[in-house]
Amino acid sequence: MTTEFIWQLPTSGDGRYSQAQRSRRGERAAPGHIPFSEGVSDPRGDRFNYFDYLHQVARAADITGFDGVLVPHDLEGDESWIVAGYLARGTRHVRLIAGFDAGWGSAVYAAKNAVSFQRATDGRFGWQIVAGADEATRRRHADNVPQHDVLARIDEFVTVARGVQTSAPYDFKGRFFEVQGGGFRGPLGGNPLPPVYLGGTSEESLALSARQADVHVFDAAPVGELRAPIARLRELAQGRSLAIGLRIDVLAREDAAEAEREAALYLAQSGQERAGFERRTLVGSYDEVEQRLAEYAEAGVTSFVLGATPHLEEAWRFGEHVLPRLRSRLNQSRQAA
Repeated sequence: MTTEFIWQLPTSGDGRYSQAQRSRRGERAAPGHIPFSEGVSDPRGDRFNYFDYLHQVARAADITGFDGVLVPHDLEGDESWIVAGYLARGTRHVRLIAGFDAGWGSAVYAAKNAVSFQRATDGRFGWQIVAGADEATRRRHADNVPQHDVLARIDEFVTVARGVQTSAPYDFKGRFFEVQGGGFRGPLGGNPLPPVYLGGTSEESLALSARQADVHVFDAAPVGELRAPIARLRELAQGRSLAIGLRIDVLAREDAAEAEREAALYLAQSGQERAGFERRTLVGSYDEVEQRLAEYAEAGVTSFVLGATPHLEEAWRFGEHVLPRLRSRLNQSRQAA
C-alpha cells in the first residue's frame, strides 16, 4: 500500500512567520481598507481575497508533490465543498477532500454533488465525514439527532450515498434515511466513489471505520499510544482494506536549534502549554521530522494529514525539503520488505 501525504488548508484565517496570532491574509473587515490598517495583513487590496490565498496554498501543495489537500469542516469558516470546488480548476493532481457533517443534508443529495465533483475533476474528490459539534451546537444548526445516534447516522449516510452511486434501482430503509427505487443512471452512474475519511478513538468510532471508512485518521499522539488502537481497528476490520491515517502538525527547519527557536517564539506569543504543543506538533530539523514520520509509517500509518502555520510558506518548505526524501525512504523500505 502506497503512502499518501495531504496538506490541511486553513478555513478561517492563517498566520505569518514569527507571528502566532491568526492573520487575515487576503481578507478584509470592509471594502476599501488601506493596506495594513486594522484587520488587514495583505497589501494587494480588494484585488486579492481569502479564496485567492487558499488557491495559493493548494497550488503550493500541488506543485511540491502532495497527494491531496484537506478543507476541514469549520462552523466559523467558509463551506468546505464550495472551497474545494473553487480550488479544483486551479489544481491538477491533488485530491480535494472536503470535511462535512453528515447531519447537514440528504445522503442522496450529497452523493449527487460528489458524482458531479468527480466528473469535473477526473475523480479527485474525497469525503472527510465528522461527527460534528456537541448536541447544543448542532441544534443551533437545525440538527436535532441525539448525540448517541450521531455515529449510527453516519453509518447509514455512507451506506445510502454509496448505494445510489453503485446500483439502480436502489432501495434502503433505515432509522435516518429511506430510498425507494433510487440510484443514479445515465452519466451519473458508474463514477468513482469518493474515498471516505473517518476518525475517532472510541470503540464505536473504530467499529464504524472498520465497516465504512477507506481511511481512519487518528489525531496526533506518540507512536506508542497509537499501536493499540491501530491493532484494534485492524481486528474489527476483519481483513477489510482500510488505511491508517494521522493528523499532525509539523515545524521543520534546517537544524534543530532553528526549529526550537521558532517553537519557543510561537509558544510565547500564543500562550500554549509546551506539553500540549509538543504532543500535537513534530518539531525538529528536516532529518528529525523525516525520522519521526518514518516511525509512524513503520507503525502502520499510510495517510499523513499534515499542517503548519503559515500554511502557504510551510507547504513549500515541507514539500521541498522533507517530502521528497521521506517518500524515497518509504519506497525503499517497501521494496526491501
